[in-house]
Amino acid sequence: MKYLVLPFLFIALLACSCMKIKNTCSYKESTVVADTSHVKHILQYFTANNITNMQQHPSGAFYKINSPGSGVSPSLCKNISFNYAVYKMDYSIAFDSHSSSQGISFLLGDLIVGVQKLAPLIQPGGSITMYIPPSLAYGSQVLKDQSGNVLLPANSYLRFEMSLIAVQ
Repeated sequence: MKYLVLPFLFIALLACSCMKIKNTCSYKESTVVADTSHVKHILQYFTANNITNMQQHPSGAFYKINSPGSGVSPSLCKNISFNYAVYKMDYSIAFDSHSSSQGISFLLGDLIVGVQKLAPLIQPGGSITMYIPPSLAYGSQVLKDQSGNVLLPANSYLRFEMSLIAVQ
């Protein structure tokens, strides 16, 4: 009986090590930066709309930390739970949003580059307002709903409001 346990233990150990290899993160930090004309457009929008206290990330996206939160900051390979509202930058009605006590969960690496860059600036319990140029969002892609209606035209600038609930 002792001799049967050892092979099963070895196989179980091997299976666990293989599972760990499969769970490695394949996401890499994006090197994409906003075009200078996109940055200029956002700055002009801020001036025209008296928006102040925005900070510029090296990527070219802009942000304001409304509340920093506390704890662990998200990273590309972490699952995050959050609530959000996304607006075309010059509109006051969100074209997409989610709000619940548990939030919605995604790997940070699955989200648009602008969110990947700015979400790590807050921790759980924190909130951030992001202004994201097209090159760090959906670029020339048109977003449509299930009926084929255009939610977001190509080359749209976004205002993204995020409240981070948890980092797993």
